[in-house]
Amino acid sequence: MKTTQILFAGFGGQGILFAGKFLAYKGLKEDKQVSWLPSYGPEMRGGTANCSVILSETPVGSPIITEPDVLVAMNLPSLEKYIDTVVPGGQIYLDSSLIQYEVKRTDVQVFAIPATAMAKENNMASLANMILVGALLENHPELSFDGTDTVVSDLVPPKKAALVELNMKALSMGKEYTK
Repeated sequence: MKTTQILFAGFGGQGILFAGKFLAYKGLKEDKQVSWLPSYGPEMRGGTANCSVILSETPVGSPIITEPDVLVAMNLPSLEKYIDTVVPGGQIYLDSSLIQYEVKRTDVQVFAIPATAMAKENNMASLANMILVGALLENHPELSFDGTDTVVSDLVPPKKAALVELNMKALSMGKEYTK
């Protein structure tokens, strides 16, 4: 595996930090070198939220990402802020339920997924983030869907055990949407 730098961006309350934590923990379970750097505005819910995740076979020198291989944008301000930082050949995943924007770049792959609408239609409004993560795991050449069930089970606290099944459903929806 080459080093893969992933930037999650959106508003607080959209599950940005959890999505990053999920991917970082999955990397740890796969014996990867990992960096997870959350960042959020002082308002938290409703404020800005970003999360940088680096997955590598070699030690990670810095957790700072300036040119992500992957951008997962859950709102328009985040897409507009980071779209030009994605490396040529990189990937952009965006929630097309919330972002009505045509990406003009032709040197990146764009996955427009109506994650918020899909989540609401399936009575799991807070899991649009995991729908996008499922699509990412399915479509990025360095990542895989394998082992997601174990990671979800480990990360969801016992008092919220009912969310394990919902998170797995959201991940599967994202995986299947892109086919």
